[in-house]
Amino acid sequence: MEADLRVLIVIMITGILLTCIDPYSPDLKEFENLLVVEALLTDEDSPGYVSLSRTFKTLDEDPVKVTGALVRITDNEGKSNILTETEEGLYTTDNFLFRGEAGKEYTLYIQTPEGAEYESDPCLLYPALEIDSLYYKGDSELSDDGLAATEGIRLFIDSSGEGGSGYYRWTFDEWWKIEIPDPVKFIYISDTQVVEKKIENQICWANRSSQDIMIHTDLTENNVSLENKSLLFIPTALTNRFSVRYYFRLKQYSLSQKEYEFWDLMNQLNETGGDIFEKQPFPVSGNIHSINDPEEQVLGFFEVSGVKEKDIYITPSEIYTLGLPLYRYECEKIILGPDDFPPPLSPGAQITFDKIYNWYQESDYLFIEPINDEEGNLRKLVFTLAVCADCTLTGSPERPDFWIE
Repeated sequence: MEADLRVLIVIMITGILLTCIDPYSPDLKEFENLLVVEALLTDEDSPGYVSLSRTFKTLDEDPVKVTGALVRITDNEGKSNILTETEEGLYTTDNFLFRGEAGKEYTLYIQTPEGAEYESDPCLLYPALEIDSLYYKGDSELSDDGLAATEGIRLFIDSSGEGGSGYYRWTFDEWWKIEIPDPVKFIYISDTQVVEKKIENQICWANRSSQDIMIHTDLTENNVSLENKSLLFIPTALTNRFSVRYYFRLKQYSLSQKEYEFWDLMNQLNETGGDIFEKQPFPVSGNIHSINDPEEQVLGFFEVSGVKEKDIYITPSEIYTLGLPLYRYECEKIILGPDDFPPPLSPGAQITFDKIYNWYQESDYLFIEPINDEEGNLRKLVFTLAVCADCTLTGSPERPDFWIE
């Protein structure tokens, strides 16, 4: 929720700035001191959090974190937890002592260092439906011009249970293992010294979290099931996600009707871009209010949700079995030596190995290996695109703790 909301606030302000034909710089003074609250309490085994900041005057300024506040969450039975500020502006619960429970109502209370007080509406925690199955099928989508189809996989879920609200939100995280095709094998020092090295940064793991707001409701389903619900399409030939091994982890949140309506409005503003003469982002009301000044607007929402989680691994062989194309690295090698250049017009313009090396190392290429003649003398330098030689440009060499081969 934290990343979603922060991105959307920036997107919506950006939409206001960019929807006019003529340049427009609105005066945001009336918004610069609005409190922004990003808060989540769930029934899962992880701390709840409340992030406090204040809106910024221009898009060039970072939000101001609200530190030193008193933040408390209380349930309808009188049990409460005062959150600890674990980093600037971020307050977390002790999940060993305080965790959300289905069927209970929770209220968020905030007191800033200046003495301003805020409180949320009581929020009922609905149980999340079980995710019975997370799976994928081969599919295709039309391109933007509608003339060509892109092949890929589409992820689906089946979900069922009792007591759900009938309103859903999903977030996901995905990781994939990367093995680049042309790792650096040598270090170039001079035309007489090229040293073999241990291969590094050949295998990494890339990670991405969902950015879009993914919500759904269908009260005709009696709140008890979702079948063949589409979540995400991934074009298999356009990404290296399935080159080695891919992992997808989904979280399904239960929502109240009011929270669903909040996310739905945020989605609409995100999709339309907003308009300074029509919809503006700030009238989107959440469930947090000022106690001292009923007219003061507060941005954000105190989200109280039940959560269920499901994950899946996908391998290249499984993609191949579906008859789908796989990603191919475009890693053309550049092989050059001084003899590949025309004779210089003057002695000072002579092309050397040092010059060739520096030219390409200063661009998007990396030196990976030499080519020598039969006597072992250097004849050529071999370069390739940096993304084909160093996996840390798109991922991390640290293997995730949960990863299973």
